[in-house]
Amino acid sequence: MTEKFKGTWKDALLFSPGPTTLRQAVGLWLKGICMGSADVIPGVSGGTIALITGIYEELIGALRSFDWAVVRKILAFDLKGALAMVPARFLIILFSGIITAILSLARLMNYLLHHHPVPTWSLFFGLIVASILIVGRQVTGWFGKGGLCFFAGIIAGSVIVNLIPIHTPDDLWFIFLCGFVAICAMILPGISGAFILLILGKYEFITGTLKNPFLMQNLIVIFIFCLGCLIGLGSFSRVLNYLLSRFHNLTLAFLAGLITGSLQKIWPWKHVIATQIIRGKEHVIWGHPILPASIDREFFLAALMAISGFVAVWMIERMSRRKA
Repeated sequence: MTEKFKGTWKDALLFSPGPTTLRQAVGLWLKGICMGSADVIPGVSGGTIALITGIYEELIGALRSFDWAVVRKILAFDLKGALAMVPARFLIILFSGIITAILSLARLMNYLLHHHPVPTWSLFFGLIVASILIVGRQVTGWFGKGGLCFFAGIIAGSVIVNLIPIHTPDDLWFIFLCGFVAICAMILPGISGAFILLILGKYEFITGTLKNPFLMQNLIVIFIFCLGCLIGLGSFSRVLNYLLSRFHNLTLAFLAGLITGSLQKIWPWKHVIATQIIRGKEHVIWGHPILPASIDREFFLAALMAISGFVAVWMIERMSRRKA
């Protein structure tokens, strides 16, 4: 039995790794804002933002810190001791930024995607292209194993974003599996957890249960889904942490390829093949990238937004390097 933590809640937070100054805390919170903004976009991953802002490996390490010792302290109701064993300050500040962005920007992004889709997708296309170049700059050995891992990532990303949504069972074992897989996708750069739920045919089902969360049937579904998310997050973060510590260069090359392969999902102009009605609105869930029909005002606006996204990412990355 582990010894119980004797300090206060403040002591527990002080013992945990994380920002030590107000400026560092605000910077981390703003990175959380950027991650949350990306997470509300279907097809864009908050993991991509974490990667380009230089906190991806720290985030994976923080998630991996939730081991059995922490679980034992939680089960023993030593919550202060559990907080002292994980990067609580880092996670609290980062996730507060993510939640702030999701709550404040979800409605705006939904409006922009439905009323101004081409300029909005163009902004994120430019953002992701810059992300690929920034991540790729950290990779060496492009003509060896690094290049092979990069192309493997491209293939994996392309296959995932072109999967056709399927009809799946509503059994609890499959709901658990959906939570497990979706949360793994969410921390992978280039792959959206919401998009994975669409492919598995469970996006509308899961979001529907959140409308009436206190119904017993819905409560069970939410609990099983969250359980799958927790176990998936704990196990997959360990896999990523191992790969980044043992095969850092090859892992970064694969992640850069994964983002590149997923670019077609974000391309502003698409030939729509399949749509799905979600919350009363039509969403494109499968389509092929096409060239714009004409060089008009919308095209130039899209180009401007893509350049703006590209420049914004380079500025964020340069600021992150200066602070480091």
